[in-house]
Amino acid sequence: MVLLAGLLLFLPGGWGRSSNAADAPKPGDVKTLDLGGGVKMDFVWCPPGEFLMGSPASETGRKDDELQHRVTISRGFYLGKYEVTQAQWERVMGSNPSKFKGADLPVESVSWDDCQEFCRKVMNGMRMPTEAEWEYACRAGTDSAWAGDLDQMAWYYKDDNDRKTHPVGQKSPNAWGLYDMHGNVYEWCADWYEDYPNNAVADPQGAPSGWTRMSRGGGWSYSAGFCRSAFRYRASPVFRGNSLGLRVAFTPSGK
Repeated sequence: MVLLAGLLLFLPGGWGRSSNAADAPKPGDVKTLDLGGGVKMDFVWCPPGEFLMGSPASETGRKDDELQHRVTISRGFYLGKYEVTQAQWERVMGSNPSKFKGADLPVESVSWDDCQEFCRKVMNGMRMPTEAEWEYACRAGTDSAWAGDLDQMAWYYKDDNDRKTHPVGQKSPNAWGLYDMHGNVYEWCADWYEDYPNNAVADPQGAPSGWTRMSRGGGWSYSAGFCRSAFRYRASPVFRGNSLGLRVAFTPSGK
């Protein structure tokens, strides 16, 4: 297990609030967590802000549960620069459940409950992002269906010649330096599913209980429409699939 003290040691400057505004993190700033054994995790700073969550009625492929509404993210957070890899998962969990094996491939075939256990073992405060945090970070200031050119950014289904996951970080990142937010594997989020509100909200957490948990981003076996920034996918928290992995987040104290 990686303890909080280790995190502060391995991430220069720690996670706390800077006393100097000039030293405050900027969008895309990277910090690194050392898991030991030569395995590390990079995190990208996502600043507080506002955005329109969901999709406009004119967006091709739009679903009924993507009602557009304004969301405030009141606290900045660090989000994994990449999807959690099999090397990282195996270092923490001691096993590798993935169908497509490779140290730099995203871990998949993991349930929401498995991911909770992974976060707990990494360190206190590690978590999956909320659905709102995920979409905010994915968009990185954009308001289009994707956060850039999809072919440049994503591994997604176009034909039967490429039916597998790919090493993380091979495609182009979004404006904040986050890789594979579209495609490769879906990423579990913290929330239970609920319908969107029709008014502005701050820091939504999802329903207090439910039957299905949220995931985002699309995957290698899904077409372009399922990789949109606004697309919502839900599944039982015990479901495991070879297009379903995770990306982890952390909110530093004082931010």
